[in-house]
Amino acid sequence: MSVKLEMSVSDKLPPDSFVPDKNHCQQWAQFALQRDDEVIASVQIVTPDEMQQLNRDYRGKDRPTNVLSFPMQVPAEVGLNLLGDLVLCAQVIADEAAQQNKPLQAHWAHMIVHGMLHLQGYDHIEEHEAEHMEALETDILQTLGFPDPYHNPQ
Repeated sequence: MSVKLEMSVSDKLPPDSFVPDKNHCQQWAQFALQRDDEVIASVQIVTPDEMQQLNRDYRGKDRPTNVLSFPMQVPAEVGLNLLGDLVLCAQVIADEAAQQNKPLQAHWAHMIVHGMLHLQGYDHIEEHEAEHMEALETDILQTLGFPDPYHNPQ
């Protein structure tokens, strides 16, 4: 089981924005993979304005968010295991990490893991779904050497 990650960064992103390297993103995505096959996923890093537009168009929420997940529904006869697209907003992730007193790298890892789980059908709408998804995220992140993202001491 492996993930082939394709990554792109918006050319509108300020040059001083922190973006983890592709190897780290690849590792985090790999650990979040809960399937036994080879898949392809894309990661796009965007500005707050770009994220706000996507969030408005696809979720009806007129504000930027940290991560959006767009799962793919590819017919089997196509022969490609396209898991889907993750879109992450570098500025929102940086702001959240600062507000929550979390290491920036740890928050990025959490957002990649969180988004990858969404691409695989995990959700947190119902309380029991949220508990299961959060426990899985915590286990994955701790395996990667990061603290529990939901019980971070302030």
